[in-house]
Amino acid sequence: MGRKDIAAEYQGLEVKVPIFFRCPISLDVMRSPVSLCTGVTYDRASIQRWIDSGNNTCPATMLPLPSTDLVPNLTLRRLIALWASTATTSSSSSSPAPSAVGPTPAAAAAELLRQIADHSEDPYPALHKLAAFLSDDDVDEFDKNALARATGAAETLVSVLRRRRAGASAEAAVRVLAVIAASDCIEEENRKRVATALAADAASSVASLARVLRKGSSLEARIDAARLVESLLRNARPDVKATVAESEEMVSELIRLIGPVDEKGGLDKQAVEVGLSCLATIAGTRRARSEMVRLGAVPAAVRVLATDAGSPSQALRLLEAAVGCAEGRAAICERADAAIPAVLSKMMKGGMGGAEAGVSVLWAVCHKYRDRRAVDAAAASKGGLTRLLLLMQSGCSPATRQMASELLKMFKVNAKSCLAGYDSKTTHIMPF
Repeated sequence: MGRKDIAAEYQGLEVKVPIFFRCPISLDVMRSPVSLCTGVTYDRASIQRWIDSGNNTCPATMLPLPSTDLVPNLTLRRLIALWASTATTSSSSSSPAPSAVGPTPAAAAAELLRQIADHSEDPYPALHKLAAFLSDDDVDEFDKNALARATGAAETLVSVLRRRRAGASAEAAVRVLAVIAASDCIEEENRKRVATALAADAASSVASLARVLRKGSSLEARIDAARLVESLLRNARPDVKATVAESEEMVSELIRLIGPVDEKGGLDKQAVEVGLSCLATIAGTRRARSEMVRLGAVPAAVRVLATDAGSPSQALRLLEAAVGCAEGRAAICERADAAIPAVLSKMMKGGMGGAEAGVSVLWAVCHKYRDRRAVDAAAASKGGLTRLLLLMQSGCSPATRQMASELLKMFKVNAKSCLAGYDSKTTHIMPF
């Protein structure tokens, strides 16, 4: 590239550019440095073009790429920004380039937040602009973090969410907050600012998020609201988590989120993932378990297991929590013909955590409480009990191994006979 193609903020810098500030592909100063799994850092735009062209090697090392994930190199981005700021100050011919949303990120943040905080103005236009800025892949992560960490930014956005009759503005605020809370390019400290702002008045925040979950104009808006609930549960105090768990409206809407989203009964993977994550987290208290069961958590989790729409591990964890109360066990056994085969078929596909949760469910309804419907459904499941035998031979916990052993003894399963009926669907690759 020639000098005229260099990024605007670096035009006129009469200093030597450190070599590691330059992209190995374009040789220009990197605006958004990202690292490949090989450890080499490139400018995002350049390496993305390389990957999009069908290349599966690292341009600098020519090593094959087992993964094309791009990890923001925020440390290098700060160093480049500091160097550019110092060089710009020393050069009378250069001036800061305008940001995508204003003259500078700081000034843009201040102006947008002023418009959002002003009750005499409609906050929607500013919120929409801020959401577009934070979602734009071409905007530097450094600038996004500058906006996210602006003093009072999270609190101002949350205040819009809590306004009565906020309507579209509430959804726009949820969108901005969700991007900050869930985006990989936002630093963890800035993500936590969102959870802290929501937790400041947890009851109001939970009620407002539940309202968006119930009345959201699109599935995307409802998913964004659930992501904020997930962030709140992950970072908040125990009493705040209890506030979420004790909200009947919130629990009901989270269960609805993991249910059918169209007339054909289809499930949305993103909605199921975030909904299950929230439900599995708040299922830790007995009161929450009973309420979740009453509102339909068990059939919703079984439906997820019967499809490939979400994480089997999260669904199994939810059922594991449900068997901790009488209502949950009754709900599982009432639909044992569907629930037990679903648990057996997916327990080895949810990682060790999912497998152990699945064994806990089976042990509770089949062995501890010996419900005949559950026992018959487990015995009739093709190849299902073999999974218990395979699990015992894996690195599961002693408690899980003991429960699996008791289930096998209960059914008097012969290892050879059950292995014959189990299709692991493993692909064997010959070395020659």
